[in-house]
Amino acid sequence: MATETKKTTAKATTAKKAAPAKKTTTTKAATKTTTKTVAAKKTNATIATPKLNNAIYATGKRKDSVARVYLIPGKGNIVINERPMAEYFRRPVLQMILNQPFVVTKREGAYDVFVMVIGGGLSGQAGAVKHGISKALEKSEPDLRAALKAAGFLTRDSRVVERKHYGFRKARRSTQFVKR
Repeated sequence: MATETKKTTAKATTAKKAAPAKKTTTTKAATKTTTKTVAAKKTNATIATPKLNNAIYATGKRKDSVARVYLIPGKGNIVINERPMAEYFRRPVLQMILNQPFVVTKREGAYDVFVMVIGGGLSGQAGAVKHGISKALEKSEPDLRAALKAAGFLTRDSRVVERKHYGFRKARRSTQFVKR
């Protein structure tokens, strides 16, 4: 008889576990509404892109960052992830890095730049944007290739962080060794 009661209690606990499954149906409905809003946001983003149809496009990479750069003749505005450059990159050094291709080619204020950058940290993102701007400038004016190549802006800096190895604390840092 004791075994029969254990079986019935086991069935009761499984029934309790099945009860929360009903709650997920309401969350599925909630997720459907959120996906609809996300889809609506995506359509708004696609509406904004036709302005960039005549833009010169280039991809820049640095460390783990990837920057999609659109170059349009304009007044020199730089917009990164829908924010002004001074707001996105607050450090003056990073802003200087972005302006280097324009300074070397003497094209300050000649182009508007729209950038979508993802991955990595701010320093890697700034390097990726600089690489993308340089490639886009070269596409728009092939005569600038010599100046950009001499400055080293067209070369992709392939240095990335080394992976962590088994038995080490970091990529090469091992645990402290005690001699005595």
